[in-house]
Amino acid sequence: MKTRGWLGVCGLLMLALRLSAETLTIATYNVENYVAADRMVDGTYRQAYPKPEAEKKALRAVIRALDADVIALQEMGSRIYLEELQRDLASEGLQYPHAELLDGADADRHVAVLSRRPFASVTKHAELTHSYFGKKELVKRGLIEVRFATEVGEVALFVVHLKSRFTDRPDDPNSALRRLGEATAVRDQVLKIFPEPATARFLLVGDCNDSAASKPLRALAQKGKTEIAEILPAADSHGEVWSHFYKKEQIYSRVDHVLVSTLLMSAVAGGSAKICDVAETAAASDHRPLVVTLKLVRNGGSSVSSE
Repeated sequence: MKTRGWLGVCGLLMLALRLSAETLTIATYNVENYVAADRMVDGTYRQAYPKPEAEKKALRAVIRALDADVIALQEMGSRIYLEELQRDLASEGLQYPHAELLDGADADRHVAVLSRRPFASVTKHAELTHSYFGKKELVKRGLIEVRFATEVGEVALFVVHLKSRFTDRPDDPNSALRRLGEATAVRDQVLKIFPEPATARFLLVGDCNDSAASKPLRALAQKGKTEIAEILPAADSHGEVWSHFYKKEQIYSRVDHVLVSTLLMSAVAGGSAKICDVAETAAASDHRPLVVTLKLVRNGGSSVSSE
């Protein structure tokens, strides 16, 4: 009896281990000019001025509230600024020991990743090009790809920051064509890496500078009849869905997005992302971060299986 009882307990423990969920929480955040830039500071216009300390303090408070394993960053300055953010977070007890930054065609603003978890691999796609009025143009901030080892296999994270709506070309209002070209180049690179996206585990996140219904977002989500990823709905604690406030024109919009491959959709907690709306978001950046939690289940359950 004792032997049978012990074997029964062992069996239950093994079943529990097989069905245990591994959690991976990922955030995306445009940190608004974490770099020396021309800006208004206390009512005075300053040239090449660093992000003010009050904004950086608020930013760190938002990051603490996110409590994410991985944070995809946009509008980060050069590596020295990323290292500064790492040090400041660590001094407040928040450790993100793993960091990567992509040096793209934009010499000032970069995409980057902070992570609590080690990277299984990092690939920097800095040479992606698209056709723009008959010429080849680089995707301005490139595409960074990081992967993480999990119990269900590797999960890839792609981070983007598509062209803003600023333009000096009257034949491309709001840079719509350029943004579509960048999105198409990113999409084609993802398909090159994962030619059968329905069988792949990846997320594509970042500031897309466009809405979910726009051509660039449709290009990222689908090519012809091939579904690449699903654009997650997202809302804050009050049901508000905006992620960006354009102060000059008093416009609230949703330009930050999380796209998830079909295979990973069942792992998305609640089936959606969340928009962080803690009080400090207003002082930290003109964007509010999005966060998504994956519950990765090994061998069964309602989430992603390794089979």
